[in-house]
Amino acid sequence: MIDVAVILNPAAGTDDPDGTSGRIAELFAAQARAATILPAMPGRSILDQARAAAGAGYRVVVAAGGDGTVNGVAAGILGSDVPLGVLPMGTLNHFAKDLGLPLELDEAVGVVCRGAVRRVDVGEVGGRIFLNNSSIGVYPRLVELRRRREATGAGKWVAALWASLVVLRRRPFMGVRIRTADDAILRRTPFVFVGNNEYRMIGLRAASRESMTGGRLALYVMHASRRRSLLLLAGQILWRGAHRTSELELFLVSDVTVETRRDRLRVSLDGELAVLTSPLEYRMLPLALPVLVA
Repeated sequence: MIDVAVILNPAAGTDDPDGTSGRIAELFAAQARAATILPAMPGRSILDQARAAAGAGYRVVVAAGGDGTVNGVAAGILGSDVPLGVLPMGTLNHFAKDLGLPLELDEAVGVVCRGAVRRVDVGEVGGRIFLNNSSIGVYPRLVELRRRREATGAGKWVAALWASLVVLRRRPFMGVRIRTADDAILRRTPFVFVGNNEYRMIGLRAASRESMTGGRLALYVMHASRRRSLLLLAGQILWRGAHRTSELELFLVSDVTVETRRDRLRVSLDGELAVLTSPLEYRMLPLALPVLVA
């Protein structure tokens, strides 16, 4: 069995992918581990490279990039029992932070080489997985608009602000039918957010998770009816917590169906966009992914 395959997103966190590849290889060599760097490229996506590495018999397959890269590598190795290593090189790195992984490259390489294997839950919808969360409504639209703005040369945060203002200027509400094992509800909402386990919804650690092994999807639905409510909600959650905010409902489920009037829906999966067929059948895959942790 051969050693470590590193699936590198050349666009993540660096303007020098060749230099990054060399640095990663050096860090693994210093740990007496041989690392093969497999960058994503036209015709060889992150998913393709991860599948090929798992099939080739590598002991560990590593995602070097942000949350989208980690998602693609995890999808490629899921079911193979090859553990996932993570070198966080994105902007937010939610998955790495929630697992308590180091964000410095040399320390992250150390975890890959000396860490323990721990299994974590995986969410799935429409044959696609998510390690952090999935959503429909406002957020996928915001991501799409932000990327369009970035393509014109705008900075990431400027593009994000512009996209937020555009989305809120329109009427960002949709009708949804949500079916769980116990209930069926109708809501008019700007978004449905499905987390891989429950998220903190208060204070400075909002949008993080205490556990990724709870075996439950956390489905959040906002039932505000005005754009002003969207702006107020964020402040209320950070200050008071979601459990004290009447406009945000939470359902903890192992599977759930979300349906809208549209046959095709733009869906975010760990920050990446996909178009999936309605109804969306979400389910939890408990402890499906082995990951190297500190």
